[in-house]
Amino acid sequence: LSVYDSDDITFSSLLIGQTKITATLPGLSFNCTCRQDDSTCDVETIDDFNNKQLFPKLQTLLELDYFRFYKVNLNKPCPFWTVSSHCGLKDCAVQPCSPVSSPSFHLIQLDSTKMSHIYFVLDQLQICKRYGCDEETREALLNWSKHDDEAKLFCVVDDEESPDSQFVDLLLNPERFTGYRGPEVWRIWNSIYEENCFKPYSVKRPLIPGAGKFYSWLEGQCVEKRAFYRLVSGLHASINIHLSARYLLEDSWFQKKWGHNVTEFRQRFDSELTANEGPKRLRNLYFLYLVELRALAKVLPFFQQPSFRLYTGRPEEDQKHKELLLQILQVARSFPLHFDETSLFAGDENETAKLKEDIRLAFLNISRIMDCVGCFKCRLWGKLQTQGLGTALKILFSEREIEALHTSNDRRQSFKLSRQEIVSLLNAFGRISTSVRELTNFRSLLNEGK
Repeated sequence: LSVYDSDDITFSSLLIGQTKITATLPGLSFNCTCRQDDSTCDVETIDDFNNKQLFPKLQTLLELDYFRFYKVNLNKPCPFWTVSSHCGLKDCAVQPCSPVSSPSFHLIQLDSTKMSHIYFVLDQLQICKRYGCDEETREALLNWSKHDDEAKLFCVVDDEESPDSQFVDLLLNPERFTGYRGPEVWRIWNSIYEENCFKPYSVKRPLIPGAGKFYSWLEGQCVEKRAFYRLVSGLHASINIHLSARYLLEDSWFQKKWGHNVTEFRQRFDSELTANEGPKRLRNLYFLYLVELRALAKVLPFFQQPSFRLYTGRPEEDQKHKELLLQILQVARSFPLHFDETSLFAGDENETAKLKEDIRLAFLNISRIMDCVGCFKCRLWGKLQTQGLGTALKILFSEREIEALHTSNDRRQSFKLSRQEIVSLLNAFGRISTSVRELTNFRSLLNEGK
């Protein structure tokens, strides 16, 4: 990986292995090309690949039962500062999967047209122990728990084990603008950038975008730390695109209308309105897209294992859904200009180990900051997307372990992904894929002068 920065705040091209990125939006242009061997690409090539080949299949996958439910603890206190209050807006609230009328209700109807049910682990087996379940429900819960326990999770996420965690239907709680904004939001992102992106404490993030030579500090950082910063910036950009694309345009007593807010989009990404920061943010979004796309391509052998199942207790459907997942990962692998991660952490072994640990701890800290977000829906999607990115990084840095899946007969493989990691990985990339798709929509709206 080689990342080049210009001497001024606009930055020049972003080079990923032999891949540079080009994009042009009205008022949001950043120009460079990408070339590998005899093939060439630009942002239009990436957009075409995403919008036509990957995005439609991915959206179908994320509507399936296995991927639409995410277990999360939204009641954890902020570990860094006292959050005086939570967002009281209705759109900040999250609807968890819970018994609707009595504690003994444990069936969730997921497909009313087929009248099919699955037994979902609402609070793992604690619900059964406390309130009692019929034998069929208890058996289903045990099967789900046994299946995940046998996976011997590579890393344990506290939300998975917490008795305060609940399953949330992501389709019923979409990411969109909730009205949550102001000093508290600034504090969240400022804490991420100031304390977790390896920035010198002597350099302060400006209140006014583009003020001074803020980004010049990146020039003195190693390539891994610069890449880490761009991943965080790309995630920030992706979230802002979602909020601009699903903005509350009308709120009356009889209806709510959500849609594209071009003004909000321009305020976040227009080169003039952001002192040239907007194009850099979009470039970092594409950088994030290529990194997570590479992770999907690399992890294919794990999902190809005959023993792997997208387990919901319905074998025939589980197999069909696994086939769709494999199709998507094959499409991801077919992209000709993948991010090249081989130059990362390629130096001295001891220094590399320390650098990996520094980055791991920084990312862990960012995931903990998500518990300081006052808007519960924002917290939900923030936690999911940070875990998804963390899972992608885990995949990229586990190349040897993934390659060993083909040759080893040992059931105790060193590379594992938990259900939580799989759900977050695919949904997080789904959000980035949606952002790339939405840029096409905003491009059309800007061309129309709306």
